[in-house]
Amino acid sequence: MPYTLVVAEKPSAAAKIAYSLAEGEPKKLTGNGVSYFRFKRGKEDIVVVPAVGHLFALFEKKSSGMWSYPTFDVAWKPTYVNRNNYWAKKYFQNIEALAKGADAFVSATDYDREGSVIAYNILRFICGVKDGRRMKFSTLTKSELEEAYDQAAPHLDMPQTEAGLARHELDWLWGINTSRALTLALRSAGGYETLSTGRVQGPTLKILEEREREIAAFKPEPYWELELVGELNGGEITALHEHGSFWKKQEAEETHRKTTGAAAVESVQKQEYDQPPPVPFDLTTLQREAYNLFKYSPKQTLDYAQALYERACISYPRTSSQKLPPKIGYKKIIQELASQPGYRDLCAVLLAREKLCPRQGEKEDPAHPAIYPTGTKPTGVTEQQRKVYDLIVKRFLATFSDAAVRETMKMAIVAGTERFMAEGARTVAANWMELYKPYARFKEVLLPPAKAGDKVKVKSITVNDKETQPPKRLTQATILKEMEKKNLGTKATRAGILQTLYDRGYIKEKTIEVTELGKSVIGALDKHCPDIVSVELTERFEKEMEEIVEGKRNSDGVVNEAKAELIKILADFKKKEKQIGLELITGMRKLIKEQSTIGVCPCGGSLEVRYARGGKRFVGCTGYPKCTQTFSLPHTGALTILGKKCEACGLNIVSIRQSGKRPWHLCVRCGFVNAYGRKPGAAKPEEEAKEAKAVETKATESAAEPVKKAKRRPAARKRTATKKKTDKGMPT
Repeated sequence: MPYTLVVAEKPSAAAKIAYSLAEGEPKKLTGNGVSYFRFKRGKEDIVVVPAVGHLFALFEKKSSGMWSYPTFDVAWKPTYVNRNNYWAKKYFQNIEALAKGADAFVSATDYDREGSVIAYNILRFICGVKDGRRMKFSTLTKSELEEAYDQAAPHLDMPQTEAGLARHELDWLWGINTSRALTLALRSAGGYETLSTGRVQGPTLKILEEREREIAAFKPEPYWELELVGELNGGEITALHEHGSFWKKQEAEETHRKTTGAAAVESVQKQEYDQPPPVPFDLTTLQREAYNLFKYSPKQTLDYAQALYERACISYPRTSSQKLPPKIGYKKIIQELASQPGYRDLCAVLLAREKLCPRQGEKEDPAHPAIYPTGTKPTGVTEQQRKVYDLIVKRFLATFSDAAVRETMKMAIVAGTERFMAEGARTVAANWMELYKPYARFKEVLLPPAKAGDKVKVKSITVNDKETQPPKRLTQATILKEMEKKNLGTKATRAGILQTLYDRGYIKEKTIEVTELGKSVIGALDKHCPDIVSVELTERFEKEMEEIVEGKRNSDGVVNEAKAELIKILADFKKKEKQIGLELITGMRKLIKEQSTIGVCPCGGSLEVRYARGGKRFVGCTGYPKCTQTFSLPHTGALTILGKKCEACGLNIVSIRQSGKRPWHLCVRCGFVNAYGRKPGAAKPEEEAKEAKAVETKATESAAEPVKKAKRRPAARKRTATKKKTDKGMPT
């Protein structure tokens, strides 16, 4: 008997859909080693089958094994063609077998461009149909899935699908061609690593590198401040001269001489204002808040939120909306949250109100509302997922509360003939801040109670030397904001692009620093082929893809326009390939040195990671054979030289990471203890003491192994943070 085949994006989503739509218990069956579900809904026979993300990807049609560019000969092929994705073949074959018995098809993948592309490719390439019904949902709750199925659109969402297909083709063409060009340029100069750039990756790296140049070019300027510290009505008060910064020391000192004599309060000004509640989370603001609060990377936050969505605990996280429509059922969600002990009292405050009306943000997303909790209690979640859930719940609740009332206080103090200003701030009525604890962060600077004429007992008035500070480095939170502002990538792709820059060795540290390799890549491209890293060009293509969704442009036109731009850019690149390669190899060599240098040897040479016969590693001096200074290293585990230095000797701390274990942090000269920032001899907690002993034992045993027992084979080559990788599916 024919049935309706419902295609879900993942196995967990397939299970949620089946158990929500089935009128009884759905039958869980297995085909090709993959579970699927069969059940009745009314008179309709339904089969729900999972994909596992993308089952098709873009590949070069014919590959000779020799790299060349430009190449535009591209086709969609099953992802299992790539050996690394061979495990996806069973999902492909399961859908293929079930499609033969179906007479109707429904797309139940995530309602966004990626989800639409996943379903469209499955339907046209595996099922052999060009259309189907489309379910649209923002949560995996039973009620919403039932509504999404019963009210499914009669046709696929082709404008969104076309925009997704265009993005894939643009990203592939741009990534494969520019990455090949970079890599071949490097090889022409004697390099051997695979480099990558892309339509969004390059401009993002350029933003980070421009900040590095601003910091490097910054020259601090001295200035001076006059600071008064005194006692007022039993409390201490600190105030700065009303002039602010003095750019001449002589002027500051002359002003200081005029401050002798009695000090008193001249005036006190207080002003109350409303601090409105926060707006609901879109993905980017959630990622930024989770980074600032928990130091979770944007990719980690998205992964944790995705896991919560698949458990039906929150709505779809890949949204740019800051609006909560009434149709989600505010009161019902808050009532269900109230059944969770941690939120009972907070929810009671809101449920006592006559009307529930959340504060809305400006950003909209036609596909999904802002991120909100469904009311489903999370079970079986990790600590990290629990923190993200708590943040989302409390943000959601806070949007329904009243504005907080804050008070600012400005106090003028006259000492001699000079006026000093003290400023304070406090919360008068917390309101929404109570619901958003502990995530509401406002400074409470309390000044002593005072009125005009009160005497101030001056403890000190000092001239403080200051210097202007360089621009701050971008963090993983602030670069997301910049990418969003410049329309680079989408809410769903930005975290992955940032992670790619880390994986490629172009950037490092949480407060982002561009490596020597990253600087050389941007330097060479910006100098010789600036369009490859053009923010404006990338932004233009992003707008054009939005116009595809709106029906104002067609995908072929956008892709052909991009091809024409790429042909022009790569023709110019080829003319300068040799020079670009020489600049890249310089950066590569600097990176290798940066990633192998521990510090400075007493003889003046560099202490670097070296490899003995058999690949065993140690730290040696570049002054060898005149200097024979060496230090042992554990011979197993991934080694990373951290930017943090040992406070006792100044050498860089080394991190050793072994699979499934905490990383070891140690100083090769002073030992394990200094990795924790304590001076030698400081007491160690019991846990650290045990770990220190284990590390030292391991290092001693490794160092004691005689080199002559090692098998004779070529010494292991030092590798950079960049990884050898084929150019299939180059990241954007």
